[in-house]
Amino acid sequence: MRTIDWVGDAVEIIDQTLLPDKCVMLRIHTVAELIDAIRRLAVRGAPALGVAGALGVVLADGDPDQIAALRAARPTAVNLAWGVDQAAAHLDEGRAAVLAAALRVRDDDLAASRSMGARGAALLEGDRLRIMTVCNTGGLAAVERGTALSVVQTLHERGRLAEVLVLETRPLLQGARLTTWELGRMGAPHRLIADSAGPYLLARADVDAVLIGADRIAANGDTANKIGSYALALGAERAGVPFIVVAPESTIDEDTPSGDKIEIEDRGADEIVSVRGVRIAPEGTQALNPAFDVTPHDLITAIVTDRRVIRP
Repeated sequence: MRTIDWVGDAVEIIDQTLLPDKCVMLRIHTVAELIDAIRRLAVRGAPALGVAGALGVVLADGDPDQIAALRAARPTAVNLAWGVDQAAAHLDEGRAAVLAAALRVRDDDLAASRSMGARGAALLEGDRLRIMTVCNTGGLAAVERGTALSVVQTLHERGRLAEVLVLETRPLLQGARLTTWELGRMGAPHRLIADSAGPYLLARADVDAVLIGADRIAANGDTANKIGSYALALGAERAGVPFIVVAPESTIDEDTPSGDKIEIEDRGADEIVSVRGVRIAPEGTQALNPAFDVTPHDLITAIVTDRRVIRP
């Protein structure tokens, strides 16, 4: 099952806001619909956003205002703007050329996911590995297989996976809702843990490696990823556990020199004061909701891309 694809004359996506209760495919015919899907996280994950950006240019049919609005729909994830740029570079050649470029972005993502899975699995030593991860980095974050979870899937397929410890990933519970759903579908053993339990379990030597994805990697190796990643990096450093970032080359942003230059999206109070529409805090409660944090490069053991292993 593909998270995002071009079918007929429309973009088709899995509506991730309905998982794990329902698996519903949305057909998107306009840029406005696609931007709405991106902003409400019906489609999310850096590689998937890159494909969405490229396919969205096809829907824009050359309209520069729609293309600019799509490019800016989510500021932290560099892949969205990158995907838009890949397809928009062919606007002068006509719609067919734009569609062909967008489909190359999709196909390259499929190949990249498999490459990252194999490269990451080769980097890790030992059998029966226990992996910790945050947020969702599987096929739902890409077209198929994903980034960090592609490594997990490869380990599982090779009989080298003991267990995955999945952080629930507040405030939107992408780990609890999405990663556990994907691990269940692949038959991989896993347990769900509270976000705050991660560093403690690292300190107990219960984990062989931490694998995360990335929404933007700065030129110096600083990495923006889902909020909670930095705490895991600190815990892994203290415990001597490898902390590995898995992301395609397109997530590396050479124009951003360091992590302090990455714009961090704040998604407002609603996601903090309520859970899936049910209020958990008193009316009028204010909240601070950064969707991402930045892990400094000196806390990262390795960055695994579809082409290489980087040791910051």
